[in-house]
Amino acid sequence: MLELLARRWQLVVLRGVVAVLFGVLAIAWPEITVLALALLFGAYTLLDGVAALVMGIGRGTDRGYMVALGVLGVLAGVIALVWPQITVIALLVIIAVWAIFAGVTQIAAAVRLRKVIRNEWFLALSGVVVLVLGLLLIVQPAEGAIALITAIAAFALAWGIVLIVLGMRLRALGKASATAGPLV
Repeated sequence: MLELLARRWQLVVLRGVVAVLFGVLAIAWPEITVLALALLFGAYTLLDGVAALVMGIGRGTDRGYMVALGVLGVLAGVIALVWPQITVIALLVIIAVWAIFAGVTQIAAAVRLRKVIRNEWFLALSGVVVLVLGLLLIVQPAEGAIALITAIAAFALAWGIVLIVLGMRLRALGKASATAGPLV
């Protein structure tokens, strides 16, 4: 899995940049409607899911995490784009389920890689950020659309920054391994 992530570090950074852009747009338009939020979330999760699928396709034995995360992201994105009129509660459930699964997946990947890479806590931290968002959305679903937008924007910014830092670390690891040989 480490070799896969190091080879595709650009996709990790791309996922981070898309998350940061999503967060900035959500903060810039706080009066955004639920319909626009559904479309924005749909576009974001669709792009994130495709990026995760691309990362999961290829050689390696630990692709299942990324493929599962990608499939769930694409599914959540398509649902939000096809049915943008869904209620806030339904959107919250979709976002929460996706966030909980994504968080657990990333934490599990960090645990599996803890003896293989240094600073695996970046991957674990990104998982914790996503997991916390999912749990908060399940526990307090009726806080309102503006609170939802703020929480999702804060999550997207934090997660995006963590993914960008992780991607840069993976890039450095990939360059180091190119001179030293295979990562695993």
